[in-house]
Amino acid sequence: MADEVQHLTRAFSGLGGLGVDEPAMVSALARWRGQPEKRSGFRKGFPGFFSSHGEMERCEEEYMLRLAAEFARLKNLVVLWAMHPWERDARLAHHVLHQHHPAAIVVEVACTRSADELLGARRAYQALYHHSLEEDVAYRARDKPYCNLLVGLVSAYRYEGPRVNEEAARAEAEALGAAVKSAAGGKLLAENGDVVRILSTRSKPHLVETLRRYKEIHGRRLEEDLSGRGREETTTLLLEAVLCLTAPAKYFSQVMEVALREGADEHEKDALTRVAVTRSEHDMDEIRAAYEEQFGAKLEDAIAARAHGHYRDALLSLVMGAHHHHQ
Repeated sequence: MADEVQHLTRAFSGLGGLGVDEPAMVSALARWRGQPEKRSGFRKGFPGFFSSHGEMERCEEEYMLRLAAEFARLKNLVVLWAMHPWERDARLAHHVLHQHHPAAIVVEVACTRSADELLGARRAYQALYHHSLEEDVAYRARDKPYCNLLVGLVSAYRYEGPRVNEEAARAEAEALGAAVKSAAGGKLLAENGDVVRILSTRSKPHLVETLRRYKEIHGRRLEEDLSGRGREETTTLLLEAVLCLTAPAKYFSQVMEVALREGADEHEKDALTRVAVTRSEHDMDEIRAAYEEQFGAKLEDAIAARAHGHYRDALLSLVMGAHHHHQ
């Protein structure tokens, strides 16, 4: 009995983690039938969540909301997984624009999808919300220094062939370097015409080549020059756009790592579902490799250690795909 209570307590306090241990709860439902005193003992052992009121232990409001959110993780994952990718992206973007989530997700959708996937998401957005994605982005970000860049990113239909103009890439690497230097003098990088044009119109292979030239010319990676400028919103957004466009697997592995940290907030934890679902059929093997290279551990081990119950199993199935066999 004591260890049954312990097991259930552990299932409930998967709260700081991700998801809940459903099997433990389901087996308690069967075994504790007709034994209300067991549940009462269980509540008393949980003073942080159930406070005593005379003869009754009352469930704290905040705790109920948190538990509901942990149970909802699996449901949200399955609903996202079942959706058409265009609708999914449209809903993810709309959610950000209308619930004041970080603009990061809009950048992610705009910069890591193919030209046709992004076009599909924009068409789905219009069908669902009777506005264009770009007009909503322009309106929501109207007083932000990165407004033009963000509108440019979501409006892009990039060339996807392999052909790169070496001369233009070299010239644009120089232009980016000049923009980085002048931004130190107070001119904001995200408002620089060259920066906006290059990041919002050039093909991904062209940008990869431009960044290679940038390092050759300036001795440092553009990424390093950007991350040296502090963590304010505009810099973070620029850095994210550069990563999403030129090294998506690295970007996604970093998002997963943040989500799996002990102190991750709700937005950060939600990213685990989003990335597992949206990337499972695209570049998940590359993301796993990038995770291991950057963090010296396997992504699937980190998920198994931090997540719980059916939610954990669903994440592992998406992340491991064909490699995943239930133990």
